Amino acid sequence: MSQSDDAAKTGGRRAFLKNVAVTGVATSLSGVVGETLAQAATAATATGPAAKPATPATIAVNKQYADFLSFEDAQDFEDAKRGLVATMPEPVVIKGPDGNVAWDLQQFAFVSGGPENNSPSTVNPSLWRNAKLNMNHGLFKVVDGIWQVRGYDLSVMSIIRGDKGYIVVDPFITTDVSSAVWKQLVIPHLGDHPITHVIYTHSHVDHYGGVRGLVSDDDLKSGKVQIVAPAGFTEAAVGENIIAGNAMGRRASYMYGSLLPRSATGIVDGGLGKTTSVGTITLAVPTQFAEKTGQKLTLDGVELVVLMAPESEAPAEFMFYLPKFKAFCAAEDATHTLHNLYTLRGAKVRDALLWSKYLQSSLDMFGDDMKVVFASHYWPTWGNDRVVAFLRAQRDMYRYMHDQVLRMANKGMTPLEIGEAMRLPDSLAKHWFCRGYYGTVYHDAVAQYNLRLGFFDGVPANLHRLPPTEAGKRYVEFMGGSAAVLSKAHGYYSKGDYRWVAEVVNHVVFAEPQNTAAKQLLADTYEQLGYQSESASWRNFYLTGAQELRGGIKQLPAPQPQSPDTIQAMPLDMFLDYLGIRLNGDRANGKTASFNLVLTDTKENYVLGVENSALHYTKDKSSKLADATVTMTRADLNDIMMGKTNMQKLVMAGNAKIDGNSQKLGEFVSWLDTFDFWFNIVTP
Repeated sequence: MSQSDDAAKTGGRRAFLKNVAVTGVATSLSGVVGETLAQAATAATATGPAAKPATPATIAVNKQYADFLSFEDAQDFEDAKRGLVATMPEPVVIKGPDGNVAWDLQQFAFVSGGPENNSPSTVNPSLWRNAKLNMNHGLFKVVDGIWQVRGYDLSVMSIIRGDKGYIVVDPFITTDVSSAVWKQLVIPHLGDHPITHVIYTHSHVDHYGGVRGLVSDDDLKSGKVQIVAPAGFTEAAVGENIIAGNAMGRRASYMYGSLLPRSATGIVDGGLGKTTSVGTITLAVPTQFAEKTGQKLTLDGVELVVLMAPESEAPAEFMFYLPKFKAFCAAEDATHTLHNLYTLRGAKVRDALLWSKYLQSSLDMFGDDMKVVFASHYWPTWGNDRVVAFLRAQRDMYRYMHDQVLRMANKGMTPLEIGEAMRLPDSLAKHWFCRGYYGTVYHDAVAQYNLRLGFFDGVPANLHRLPPTEAGKRYVEFMGGSAAVLSKAHGYYSKGDYRWVAEVVNHVVFAEPQNTAAKQLLADTYEQLGYQSESASWRNFYLTGAQELRGGIKQLPAPQPQSPDTIQAMPLDMFLDYLGIRLNGDRANGKTASFNLVLTDTKENYVLGVENSALHYTKDKSSKLADATVTMTRADLNDIMMGKTNMQKLVMAGNAKIDGNSQKLGEFVSWLDTFDFWFNIVTP
């Protein structure tokens, strides 16, 4: 039954309209490590539980790395400093417009030194070396006409001189950093020329979020600045963090060490760069696309030859060659680390076979000519011989990972067996740029098994395992009770068998979450595993887990939802898919609902419904049998998604209209879950 706008203002409708604010769409990488978490990390340095020293077992493990790797090799230290034009003055602290600290390199001042092994006992010496290299910062010349700004964010911004101005590649995470760097480094030392193009090499936020710190809305609207990206960029950029955004965000707080103190017993590096900047994330929608390998684009007089690389490091990604400069931009497919084939924050598994083939294509297409390769992280590599050797090793590393996993799988080995057995050959493993500062051989190998064969290892006992709490109770009972488990575990801890201690004591923690002795022992164990980790991501996961076991979860304000630019760029289908994720199947059990959604500004019509505890929708359709029709603008829906308003306010202001059974709409809203960001990870 249709109802008038006046009726919409009655008390009964007002009660449910307050709840029709479907916000909290997702969190971005930088939002996860935003100002609140950065402040908490600072507080943790002063007030957190005291860290334990490295044990003799940990010192022995770290010595194995020191003995295996060639610390006398100083090439990376030379390359990381090569071409320095200028730096920002020490101490390096960048503040945003509201006074927030967007970047503070000074907090890592404890990381210092050259190629020699001077690592603290609490840091893997290989990771410490990487952390020292990532302390280099400034504006660097790559070749005449190409520069990079490094050391002011997790990622690197590159600058190419065109006929009329600058082509910017990957403008950092936040506008706070990109704007400051441009004003304080680029303009004073390279000259104040207009930006004609911005290139996003791929769809991760650390390569586009700072764009509006460099270009204005007017320049974007007028076409003075063109945004170039790989095909499929917008959907990939907006979508990766949406569907599983809350879980991904919470896990990212572990992966990037957001809550850890900056110290030799806390976070020392991010693996791809020092850490992430904090501030405003933006997105300018691309106006021009790289669509196929071999395509030639001319940007401000500079020819660019495209090499598409979708489903490698990112769902949408491309590399490119610049014939004028004999320079190859490898995006994030060839950097100075073994990358993630599965990222611990959570995402789709990446295909190492495709990744390897793209790098082979780079050699086939440009290998004879390229004089330098630069990327979206780390420093460049110069000289054709070194460039080709670098790309070949990176190619072979990813191909080896894929092929050896499948070889072992086809012999009947399970993922855990493969992960344990997998080793890179010394011809790869001894290259610093093949070390696992971000990805690891172990979890990348397991990921490739999952890519081809899925989660199940074929062992029937693993087909329907008990959940952690129920399994934990039974394990503890079988092992003679928690006191007996902990007594035995202390013995294994003293022998340095930390992986086993973590496995058995984790059962006690999940069986008895209030068992303080178990949590303390597990924390001590995670801490030593963190100290041993070459991967910054593993170190940060272990140490954050130890911190939360000792001090609990700090109930901080949750990170902010996605940026306005991201929400505005989100296809409505994606928003409706997210509503489906929020639908609580138990609350909707046995119930049905259907609604027409009419967006007057975008001329979009949808009919959506709920049956069998699942949401469905159809575009460009309406139903006369719908319970209600909601008419509004997409702009107002965006404001609801960002938490700026709610349906009650819009209806009362006459900006939205609900015709039909408004009570049914209220019932539907009551079926939607909200997600707590600070859910438990290391405890049940």
